[in-house]
This record gives sequence, C-alpha cells and structure tokens, in this order.
Amino acid sequence: MPNRLRAAFYRGGTSKAVVFNGADLPEGRGARDRIFLHVLGSPDAYGRQLNGMGGGLSSLSKVVIVKPSDRDDADVDYTFVQIAVDESLADYGSACGNMASCVGPFAVDDGMIDLAPGQTDALVRIYDTNTNRIYHSRFPVEGGKAVEEGYVSIPGVSGTGAPIVLEFLAPGGAATGKLLPTGNAVDALTVEGLGTVRASLVDAANPVVYVRASDLGKTATEQPGDLDGDVDLMTRIEAVRRAGAIAMGMAATPDDVKRSNPKVAMLGPASRFRSLDGAGHDTATHDLNVRLVSMGNFHRAITLTGGMCTAVAAQVPGSLVQEIAGIDGKDLRVGTPSGVLTVTADVRIGADGPEALSAGTFRTQRRMMEGAVLYPSKLLEETS
Repeated sequence: MPNRLRAAFYRGGTSKAVVFNGADLPEGRGARDRIFLHVLGSPDAYGRQLNGMGGGLSSLSKVVIVKPSDRDDADVDYTFVQIAVDESLADYGSACGNMASCVGPFAVDDGMIDLAPGQTDALVRIYDTNTNRIYHSRFPVEGGKAVEEGYVSIPGVSGTGAPIVLEFLAPGGAATGKLLPTGNAVDALTVEGLGTVRASLVDAANPVVYVRASDLGKTATEQPGDLDGDVDLMTRIEAVRRAGAIAMGMAATPDDVKRSNPKVAMLGPASRFRSLDGAGHDTATHDLNVRLVSMGNFHRAITLTGGMCTAVAAQVPGSLVQEIAGIDGKDLRVGTPSGVLTVTADVRIGADGPEALSAGTFRTQRRMMEGAVLYPSKLLEETS
C-alpha cells in the first residue's frame, strides 16, 4: 500500500502548488525531493505531467513548505521548491511571489497562527528561506479561517477573490547580496551569437536580466506560445540569461548557471497588445510591456517576484526599465501576456546608490483541495 502524506492544493496568484506542513515531511532532503517529483509527475518527457499533479508549465509545477518559525521577526517559514517538468530536478534556488500569497492563509487554516475571537483581519509575518528575506501578508479572516471570496480580480485568473496584500521588506540582493550586482544600472554583455547586448542586471525579490525586446527582434507584445515556438529566439534568450548570470556573480561558467535563476525579461515601450483572454489593452493602460522567461518558457503572465523586481528597477536611475517606463512615483503598471499588473516599490537613492526598502502588490488565493497525496514507501530509502 502507498504511504499517505497530508497536503493541500492551492492556487496562489497565477500559479498552483502542492502545499505541505513542514512537520509532516521526512527529515532528509533526498526523500523529500523524490516525493515532490513523484507527486507532481516529473520528469515527463511529454511535458504534460499527466502522471502527477503538475500542469506541464513552470507556474503549475511547484511545491510550498510552511512551518512555524523560530525567528522573532516571523510567524512562519516559507520554502519554495520549483519542480522541473522534464527532468528530475527539485530547485530551491528561487523565490515564488505568486505562491507567497497562499502561505499566510495556509498557516491560519492549519492552526499555526492564533487569532482572537471575532478577528476579521490577519497579518502574518513570513520568513522566505529561499531568499533570507521577510515579507508581510495581510488578508481578511472570518470564523478563524482565511476568506477566499471577494471582489479582487488579477490578470490571468478567471473570477475574483479576497485581496492578499503582500509587502516584501528590503528585497534588494535576494540572491546576490546586492540590488545592482555589478554596481551598474546598465552593462554591456558579451553574448555568444549576438555580440554585445545592453542589459540591466537587477536583484530584487529575484534576480532578473533585462534587455530591450528590439535588440532581439521582438516588441514584447507577442503571445508566450509564439515566443516559445521561436527556437532561434529561445537559444539567444538563454545565451543572454547565462551571460547575465556570470556577470552577476551567480555562476563561473555558462554550464554552472541554474535553470531557476536569474530570470530574463524582454522590455518594450507601452503599446497596444491583446492579452490571452482576448481583451485589448491600449497604450494608456500601462507603462511598459514585459515578456519574462521562467524555467525555459515565457511566463503566461509574469512571476510576481519578477513584477516586483521590475517595479524596483523602474526607480533605478539609468536602468533600461526606467528609460522605457519613465514613471514618476512608486506604482508601475506592467503589460503582461495576461493583462496589466500593478506593482509598487519604495526605492531611496543614498550615498551608496539605490536601496530598495520594500516592494509589494496584491494577489488572490484559493485552497482548492485538502487531504493526502500518495507515494510509494521506497522513495523514503536514501539508496533509491
């Protein structure tokens, strides 16, 4: 008979993940990772994860671990695991802002947070173990549980839900230790097959390599499927990503670059585009267009950490994002394949350059299923 492991299945923002209470998991990372791969259905040479709970895309192939925190400044710890679709890889090297939206509600619903009788609003302080950063999650509660139904809609998700307000504190240097890992707002990358490419290398919430879409023969208004199908473009994008990772000090050679980070984003000026739901978006609705690659595919919206990094980068003097967006204020409206996402950031310019004090936005979430996932006991054997 297979083993049973308590779990819940959540949508967080524009992603989905299997969510576990850390106390229920085996101690060894090897056994954990084998269970995660089995549950999601990876690796899958067909790219669909039909034999598991994954959805065949990076945004639908995720695991979240939540447990009470020992830190004075946090209530719970959050660990994100990106499960590769096509290989046996459980990657802990990046954060996930979309699934961050479900951590507070999960902690409340699983009894990790004490609520007062009649309390209608919860603030959960969360330590992100992937980035060694703190973020705050605020959301409505009723009867001791997180509220899911509400009026908020977000690009890429049908229907509405209760707002989850996320504020990431001091997001700069999440992976590299510096907001601008090279110290420059713009760098000239030497990229195989492309020559010199101007890029802004910014690390806030997650590191991102920003390039102008026009330098790659694109506009940043294209649909993700069309971009993914352009083999030459995907080869060039990956070369840019690897060159950016080396420049940021994240790897010594191209072969050492992790699949999860950095992300790479193509930028274009605000221009009319049609989102995946068929709606048209005029130039006045957004400040710039972004098409971001995550785990080898263009995201159907944008990673939330990528959105917040973009908001920070828009306030870095001289960056490509600032040049294109040209905003005057903390809020940035990002045109994505699924519509327009509004993100905000608080960046101060000091004697040592720009400093990101916070970045945030709002999301919705839904606990779609709870119960147990099944796995063979042999996965617990370290020799398997």
